[in-house]
Amino acid sequence: MKFEKVLLADCHHDMLGGVRTLLEGIFERVHMVADEASLLEAIEKIRPDLVIADLSFPVTRGLNVIHRLRRLFPEVKLLVLSVHNGQVAMQDSFAAGAVGFVLKSTAVDDLVQAIEAVHQGKRFKSPSLTDNDGQ
Repeated sequence: MKFEKVLLADCHHDMLGGVRTLLEGIFERVHMVADEASLLEAIEKIRPDLVIADLSFPVTRGLNVIHRLRRLFPEVKLLVLSVHNGQVAMQDSFAAGAVGFVLKSTAVDDLVQAIEAVHQGKRFKSPSLTDNDGQ
């Protein structure tokens, strides 16, 4: 499977590098940003097929990032990377407009499956999500 462009947004540089390596085998171009302002600017400029973003941006934490992206770029598919291992975080992300929810702890195993599901118009959640709202 080969897509055109993905925009990866995470404020943790180590995470960016690791996920980028994984994504370079799937996408022709992998763009990376480390803050919310750069994310919004890059979406406008690049028009990616998919945005994979962390929920923990310092400016507008949590679901505010998803709400803002949905309002400004309703056509962009958003897959969330998160350290929050709970059903509430996942359900809230879907309710806000995300199409996938991948735990950072299982991203190596789950991210390719998530991308395939999103490409097929399906939602994806990491299978190892807990039933509670644990971290």
